[in-house]
Amino acid sequence: MINRERLSAIKARFEEIQNQMSRPEVATDPARMAELGREHVSLRAVVDVIGQYERMLDERVDLQQLADSGEAEIAEMAQLELDEIEEKLPAKEKELTLLLLPKDPEDTKNAIVEIRAGTGGDEASLFAGDLFRLYSKFAEEKGWRLEEMESSEGTVGGFKEIIFSLSGVDAFGTMKYESGVHRVQRVPSTESAGRIHTSAATVAVLPEAEEVDVHIDPNELKIDVYRSSGPGGQSVNTTDSAVRITHIPTGLVVTCQDEKSQHKNKDKALRVLRSRLYEIELEKKNSERDAARRSMVSTGDRSAKIRTYNFPQGRVTDHRLEGDAKNYALEKVIEGDLDPIISALRTAENAERMSKT
Repeated sequence: MINRERLSAIKARFEEIQNQMSRPEVATDPARMAELGREHVSLRAVVDVIGQYERMLDERVDLQQLADSGEAEIAEMAQLELDEIEEKLPAKEKELTLLLLPKDPEDTKNAIVEIRAGTGGDEASLFAGDLFRLYSKFAEEKGWRLEEMESSEGTVGGFKEIIFSLSGVDAFGTMKYESGVHRVQRVPSTESAGRIHTSAATVAVLPEAEEVDVHIDPNELKIDVYRSSGPGGQSVNTTDSAVRITHIPTGLVVTCQDEKSQHKNKDKALRVLRSRLYEIELEKKNSERDAARRSMVSTGDRSAKIRTYNFPQGRVTDHRLEGDAKNYALEKVIEGDLDPIISALRTAENAERMSKT
């Protein structure tokens, strides 16, 4: 049985956070509000399940007393309900135990997703476009907001590169499992002989950093503006609206030209730069944690082949999973049905974490 004193402490902390967020001095402190807001979101689901679990425990005590009473009819009915409670309790306790595992504080953040065509030429660009479409459908199903940040189209369609943000509940905590190399096996539309080709695209998922997370010194930025290189004839190309930002200390370069407004392009580029700098800072601060995570299914190693989309066999295989859990119907996945895969990955990660506690 889970220690109820620990559960009481969690509920007390949740109430304390709510009280703090309502105070004027906290409401005017963006950094503090952001910190409390993330903790509030992460605890809310836990507190809900704690309530369910504790109600079941209390009900079990009441039913046991009735079952032990001298009245046969009442005792029989109580025993039936008690048996149901006893049957459901282990699952609820397991659910709560998983929720009580230490959370990565970045999971509640929004996500910046970068998809880049890899090996495979034009077919890799087409596949990068398929992945973007897949994630767009998944985001729509989740009720997340998708905003394109920057893109470079392929010569026959798709994308050489596309960067976008996903805003919504647990966006990064869900999408982090997508980081890595995605491989596709199919007959390209450009292939006349009907031969199966293998192509790849790389997905990188970053927690979107807020301004309070990363301070960028304007003096350390080199900002260039130039004319967009998009399709000719569009008004976006008639002014110097495209923006290239170079972060001098790290050499990181971010460009954005999707908007007609130079100001909007600059804001988007800064959001991507801020998240990349935040990722670097996290790796420095949490090198020990990252070393442990490299053995887990949630690893963000961009060089690792994580998934194969096999069109001839109508199958998607996630190489981080084992047995029956690793294969999924391609027609469902390609239409944005990622929940079963991510759920299996999360379960495998949690099982590994529980084995180490």
